[in-house]
Amino acid sequence: MSNDTETATGDPDPEETRQMVRERYGTIASDDQDCCGDVGIDVTDDGGCCDGDTDVTGSERLGYDADDVASVADGADLGLGCGNPKAFAEMTPGEIVLDLGSGAGFDCFLAAQEVDPDGHVIGVDMTPEMVSKARENVTKNDADNVEFRLGEISHLPVADATVDVVISNCVVNLAPEKQRVFDDAYRVLKPGGRLAISDVVQTAPFPDDVKMDPDSLTGCVAGASTVDALEAMLDSAGFEAIEIEPKDESTEFISDWDANRDLGDYLVSATIEARRPPRDV
Repeated sequence: MSNDTETATGDPDPEETRQMVRERYGTIASDDQDCCGDVGIDVTDDGGCCDGDTDVTGSERLGYDADDVASVADGADLGLGCGNPKAFAEMTPGEIVLDLGSGAGFDCFLAAQEVDPDGHVIGVDMTPEMVSKARENVTKNDADNVEFRLGEISHLPVADATVDVVISNCVVNLAPEKQRVFDDAYRVLKPGGRLAISDVVQTAPFPDDVKMDPDSLTGCVAGASTVDALEAMLDSAGFEAIEIEPKDESTEFISDWDANRDLGDYLVSATIEARRPPRDV
C-alpha cells in the first residue's frame, strides 16, 4: 500500500480504508458474486466458502442450517460472513433488530422470521450497490418488515434508543474506527438492549505484508482486533455483560481464505455479546 493511504502513525487512513471497502463490496454486489473466493481472497481447491466437492454450503460451514439457507430467496446470501448471529441473538417476536453492514440482506431476512410481522428489521450498509441489491431482495422475500438504509456503521442513520438487538456478521473488523461503531451501537440501543455479533478476532500479530495489504484490509483479515481490545472498546462505550467467545473450529474455514498462508494462525471467528444497562442502573 502506498504511503498516501497511511496516517503519520503508519496505520491506514480511515477514509481511504472506507473507500477501498466500499469499492470492493460494490463490485461484489454488481457482479452478483456469492463467494469469498471471488472478492480477492484466494480459496484452496478443497475448501472455502464455495466448496463444490461437498453438499455443505458456505453458509452451513459458518453455522447456519440447511433450513436457514432454503428459507431465503436466492441473491441475499453472498457467503461473506464468518458466523451466524441468529444462533445466539435470541431474537423474539415484536423486537426491532438492526444489522450493521447488512450486505444483500441474508441475516436481515432471517431476523425478520424471528421477530415476526409485529417486529421490524433495519439493515445499514455504506455501499450503494449493496443497499440497492438488498432492497430488490425485500420483494423477492416478501419481507414487509425489513428495510435497508444507506449509511456508515460508525454514524448510524437510526434514532437514539430505538433498537432492541444489534447484530452484525464479519463487518466491524472492516471499520477503521471501531470505537465509534460501538459507541453508536450503544446510542441506538434501548436501555437493556443487546449486541450480538459474529466477527473475526486476532489471535497473533499479523506479518507486515498482511497488515498493510489492501486485500487483507478489505477482506476481513487485517482489520481484526484482539479480544482484549474489543473488550476495552465495548467497556468504553458503556456496555456491560461483555462476553467474547472465540470459536476454535472456525480455523477450518478461515484457513481456506488464502492459498498462500494459513490465516488460521492469526485469526479466529468469535461471538461478541454485550448489553446496554437498564435505565435504572
